[in-house]
Amino acid sequence: MSIAENYRRLREEIPDHVTIVLAAKTRTAAEVSEAIEAGATDVGHNYVQEAESMHDELGNLASRVRWHMIGHLQKNKINKVLPVVDTIQTVDSIVAAEAIDKRVEAAGKSTVDILIEINSGGEVSKSGLGADYDAVEQVARGVATLPHLRLCGLMTMGPFLDDPEDMRPYFRTTKGIFERLREKMIPRTNIQTLSMGMSDSYRVAIEEGGTMVRLGTIVFGPRSYA
Repeated sequence: MSIAENYRRLREEIPDHVTIVLAAKTRTAAEVSEAIEAGATDVGHNYVQEAESMHDELGNLASRVRWHMIGHLQKNKINKVLPVVDTIQTVDSIVAAEAIDKRVEAAGKSTVDILIEINSGGEVSKSGLGADYDAVEQVARGVATLPHLRLCGLMTMGPFLDDPEDMRPYFRTTKGIFERLREKMIPRTNIQTLSMGMSDSYRVAIEEGGTMVRLGTIVFGPRSYA
């Protein structure tokens, strides 16, 4: 099936309240353009340079979608990414949030949406806050004081496991933190987005309460790193 057919099939399968973010790492502008023409509304990038290049290549088409940073954001890349993205999904500390907040106005924006990244598997090789509610709330309350950021929810990767069913406990843990945080109704936040699940695990993630999934291979086909 074509990229367009894959996207339309997934959009019919996945509930309307769940946002599909195209995971565009290593993909070409032509591939992403086909998905946008098929109805895609959100594009995610792991690397700032790839996001910049694709945004430029897509031209007017770029304005038809929301852009997400879904990879770890280094401090020295913040100035480059802010003019391109609408949402940064990988904030994992108040220090990181403050660094972004200081640069938003210079990028010509009033606010940027962010998600707090949860390292639900507790993996030392991955960034993100540990799955500790008190620590997450502390960061959330800190973010809420920053004038140029709007906290919209949480994101998690979860560990890479052969059986997607084995990821269910990690998604469930993140959903529990999400619900507790949302119930706090912290001023100047809009806790509505729970980003979790990728091509191999999105069904389980949605069953566990995910409202956003990040899909690459299942839309575009296997990656080529040549």
